[in-house]
Amino acid sequence: MGKKDTWAVFAGIIVLAILTCAPLSPAQEDAIAANGPPVGRAKAAPNSQSSASVPEGNDPALQRRNSRYRLCASDAITLTFPLTPEFDQTVNVQPDGFVSLAGAGDVHLEGLTTQESVLAVQAAYSKILHDPLLTIELKDFNKPYFIVGGQVSKPGKFDLRGYTTATEAVAMAGGFNESAKHSQVLLFRRVNNNWLEVQSLDLKHILQGHDVREDPEVRPGDMLFVPQNLISKIKKFIPNSSFGGYYSY
Repeated sequence: MGKKDTWAVFAGIIVLAILTCAPLSPAQEDAIAANGPPVGRAKAAPNSQSSASVPEGNDPALQRRNSRYRLCASDAITLTFPLTPEFDQTVNVQPDGFVSLAGAGDVHLEGLTTQESVLAVQAAYSKILHDPLLTIELKDFNKPYFIVGGQVSKPGKFDLRGYTTATEAVAMAGGFNESAKHSQVLLFRRVNNNWLEVQSLDLKHILQGHDVREDPEVRPGDMLFVPQNLISKIKKFIPNSSFGGYYSY
């Protein structure tokens, strides 16, 4: 390669570098603003983790307010067929989540809303009916409840009727025992099938009139557990004669 050819190659490299690093024209900037950056320029953030590596169903999902009721085992539903009333029936959701439909066999409905159940039942009856039309009415269902356990007078399962706070739930359970640790009541709440949320509540502070807005609402399926205080735990190990000097009943 001659000296002239060498200078030609060198000049070409310089021109290519200038074109590569040259600023974008206004028209190019407007195009990128409208359509986004060209594919291939975006780079993954360092130490980022792909969402595919996170197992599905293991992370707690955000809960939607005013969610529709979903069928549970032992619920009773009434199926009404306006055009084919001979198929009208009332069925119970079995412990395995299935219902037995007359003429259509078993269909799994547990966990579905009534509207979703309509679609499932329509699919089952489409084998024997042309474009089946039906409605589903929730006839009987599991009543909402909460559980209070631990150091309360009447631990057990209670119906949840209307707005109820944690302190009201404890009152429905007969109130605290002398051995209760009011300042560390545990609220167990199921987020989904894999996650259970646990919250520590200082009900002693709330019952004294402080931060009453922090008294949480009890939701269906919640469990409140009142632990035992330290004094009641060690009381049985201390002779009564010496214990009376330190503790007043």
